[in-house]
Amino acid sequence: MVKKLNKNGLRQKNKVTDDSELEEKTQQIFHELYETYSYRRITAELYKTHHQKIDPKKALRIMNKLGLKLTKFWRKSRRYSSYKETIAPNPLNRRFSAKYPL
Repeated sequence: MVKKLNKNGLRQKNKVTDDSELEEKTQQIFHELYETYSYRRITAELYKTHHQKIDPKKALRIMNKLGLKLTKFWRKSRRYSSYKETIAPNPLNRRFSAKYPL
């Protein structure tokens, strides 16, 4: 009995799953950019520099496989640092501390 395959089955059968070159490029980008890129930015960088379009989920799988984790990430402080030390003058001589409530 001969089993027939449709075109999609043949494509899946002949599909190359060797991602060693892609893994190498991902690792190179990750270490070149000081381990500050996550999978989304690595996907964009692969497309921009190497003209290789991949799915972000695939980039995430490759990074998990290689053990690449974003470690050097920090959030910027978006507060004004000047107001912490300055105290406004009290020209009305108001009392800001009460002896007892009400």
